[in-house]
Amino acid sequence: MEKNIHFRAVIEVLGKPKEHVDSALKGYIQKLKEDTHYAVLKEELADLKKHEENDLWMVFAELEIKTASLTHIIDFCFEYMPSLIEIIEPHELKISSLDVSSFLNDLQAKLHGVDMLAKQLKMENQVLHQTTAALLGNYITVLLRQGNLTSEQLSKLTGVKLEMLEDFLDKLIDAGKIDMKESIYFLKEEAVGVEHGRKRKKS
Repeated sequence: MEKNIHFRAVIEVLGKPKEHVDSALKGYIQKLKEDTHYAVLKEELADLKKHEENDLWMVFAELEIKTASLTHIIDFCFEYMPSLIEIIEPHELKISSLDVSSFLNDLQAKLHGVDMLAKQLKMENQVLHQTTAALLGNYITVLLRQGNLTSEQLSKLTGVKLEMLEDFLDKLIDAGKIDMKESIYFLKEEAVGVEHGRKRKKS
């Protein structure tokens, strides 16, 4: 089938380390060249640049490609996730109702696949979050059994950033597992025991 649709696309890769970002982009282009649905007419690779604020590397390639059908362009979009795509030729595309129906069905199938993957990742992330929260809660309990501690001390012992840890400690307080007095955190059960001890001494 004649490749008569000429389009331009920009593919970006962001991540680290530097070598992985560079090899990933070149791998995408090589894979594209090996796909018989596409003919790569032109490629221009930009220099790697580092984003200082997030310590990530970014590189992009501008490509000119020819393909035979609009469906292949859609496949290209899902496979390579270009940041920009522009059809150069022809200026007008004539599509039959059968082609439109086929295109929409393929698009819906891909969207359902993406939606299913997103839901699966969301569920896995929730399980991971719950497991991590349970482990951190148990670790904090073990630490506080050894003695009362400030949030700064707990942050150093757990390796969790102070702001995130204090939010988590607030949740443990709301759950009735720990308490805080004068910036010192302690187990709730131990606090109850201390209060009972004080009452007995007074009586």
